[in-house]
Amino acid sequence: MSTMTSWIKKIRKLLLAIGCCYLGIMIMMTFLEKSLIFFPSRKGNWTPTHADVEDAWFTAADGVKIHGWYFDHPNPQAVILFAHGNAGNLIGRAGTMDKIRHLADASVLIFDYRGYGQSDGKPDEPGILADARAARAWLSERAGVPESEITLMGRSLGSGVVVDLAARDGARGLILESAFTSLPDTAAEHYSWLPVRWLMRTRLDSAAKIASYDGPLLMSHGDADRVVPYKLGQRLFELAPSAQKEFVTIRGGDHNDPQPGEYYTALATFVATNSLRSPID
Repeated sequence: MSTMTSWIKKIRKLLLAIGCCYLGIMIMMTFLEKSLIFFPSRKGNWTPTHADVEDAWFTAADGVKIHGWYFDHPNPQAVILFAHGNAGNLIGRAGTMDKIRHLADASVLIFDYRGYGQSDGKPDEPGILADARAARAWLSERAGVPESEITLMGRSLGSGVVVDLAARDGARGLILESAFTSLPDTAAEHYSWLPVRWLMRTRLDSAAKIASYDGPLLMSHGDADRVVPYKLGQRLFELAPSAQKEFVTIRGGDHNDPQPGEYYTALATFVATNSLRSPID
């Protein structure tokens, strides 16, 4: 009987140690949440290397100064606001912005969230959403179009940012690359052994918001995406009520792979279909 009691005590101690370790990991993950989501960089050559690119400076509602680059087009058929992913800064996307400008005949503004590039502050969910609103307001004034007539485009983390804008205020069109239903859903795919859905404070819950946007929608996603699973993009697409929506599957595409020609063809068609050169509804 004493041997049995001894084993029970050992098992209890072991379970207690495992429980304490698990609790410790949850606490650590909670404190490290922002550093696991946002990977900003301030490095780079801040002299634009493409023609007709302007520095854009504007201030978010909470007073944080935000920086962007504006790729001007003399006769745009679209005015696009681009929200990038969670790593680096706008410099690494400049070539893509220039490509979109010429391919889609569009004026494009890309901006850095707070804490990225030359933007002040530190990133969090309310902050980056405020940054996007300030960016859209600046773009509206610079391009001379109403905010609701700007096409919103977001990649990865940026998809959650522009879904929020479109759901609240509408858009000429919404373009999402490698989008997720929510950040907790994405985290749960990587940390299934942790209760991340109720631990995470940063939500970017596009699944809950997309029902409020019924305008034109173009989505693309690689079916080999190891960061944001393909099924999350499909699920968000299914939830979108838009009568004009298209999903482009990038066969064999991983999260950080460049977009193929078929996607840019779909992008150009989408922009032309919803062109500002036609009468605004």
